[in-house]
Formats: sequence, structure tokens, C-alpha cells
Amino acid sequence: MKRLIDLSIILLITPLLIPVLLLVSLIVWVKLGKPVFFIQDRPGFNNKVFKMVKFRTMRVSPNEESLLLSDADRLTSFGRFLRATSLDELPELWNVLKGDMSIVGPRPLLVEYLPLYSDEQNRRHDVKPGITGWAQVNGRNGIPWEEKFKLDVWYVDNQSFWLDLKIILMTIKKVLFRDGISAKGEATMGAFTGNDK
Repeated sequence: MKRLIDLSIILLITPLLIPVLLLVSLIVWVKLGKPVFFIQDRPGFNNKVFKMVKFRTMRVSPNEESLLLSDADRLTSFGRFLRATSLDELPELWNVLKGDMSIVGPRPLLVEYLPLYSDEQNRRHDVKPGITGWAQVNGRNGIPWEEKFKLDVWYVDNQSFWLDLKIILMTIKKVLFRDGISAKGEATMGAFTGNDK
């Protein structure tokens, strides 16, 4: 049922989004060059790794020591705009179409976080990851990791059509008001380093 709803939403909104996708692709190419897309391995349902696609928002140039600069230094003003408006997430609709992701679910995080999760936190992978989720509409990057994981697991235990609809509507409001985009003092969100022992 959820898969059918995901595909129905994509079929409904794709004609409206094609001009937006083409325009953003062009601007990313002009401002940041190639590649236009950022592709990265992320863990999905049952920890199965897939390649998530987003619009690129950061420079890739190395500094004098040939090491990558920090996210704050690499993130461009246009990239900040893309993240603030969540336009950088639009290519993930391809992942939804392929079946790697859903419209709503816990956000897919980094593969290197997998061994750091507690058994309870790892339950966030009992469902497909989403473009938006319960944690995103309840603080996004402005809340601590522990709270974010609790919200993800709560979603796993309480998911329903009506909850997904509520999350989608709340996401639209969050995007319009650009709420919780970054953690305090971070360009995006500080890295998860594991749980306190």
C-alpha cells in the first residue's frame, strides 16, 4: 500500500517538478560545475546499502594540504539556499521510484554510523528510509542525535497512512519557514560518534 502511494505521488508531482529539476541542474552546473549530482552510499531497509542521489551543494576543491575543507568552508551560498529550501533532496525521488526509499521514513544516514547504533537505534532500518520523516518535522538538524533516533524508532512503531500524510503537510510548513536546517555551530549536523557508555 505504501509503495503504491509513493508511486502515485511521484506520478502526480513529476510533471510539476521537471522544470524545477532542470533549472536547479543548470544552476548547479554553472555555479559548481560537474558533477551536478552528489551520489553516496547510504544504508536503507534492513541495512541494505544503496546509492542516494542529491544535488551537489559543496565545492570539491582541496586545500593546501590536499585535504578536503570543512563542510562550512565547502558549502556555497547557493548550496545553503538549496538545503534551506530542501531542493537538494529532489533527486531522491529517483531513489523512491527505484524502491530504495519512500517519501516518508527515517532519513538515510552514513554507512559508517551502522556499527555505532544500539540495537534499539538500529530499528530505524526496519522500514525504508524517507525523503522526509518524523524526526525532520520535529527538529531536523536542530535536535541531538539521541532524540532524533528516538523519533525515528517511534515512527517505525507507529507508521500509518495518516501519520505519513501529517508528516508531508508538516514538511511543507517546515520548508516554507526553513526551520531546523542546521545544528547550532554546524554547517549541517555534527557527526554521530556513538552512544555514551
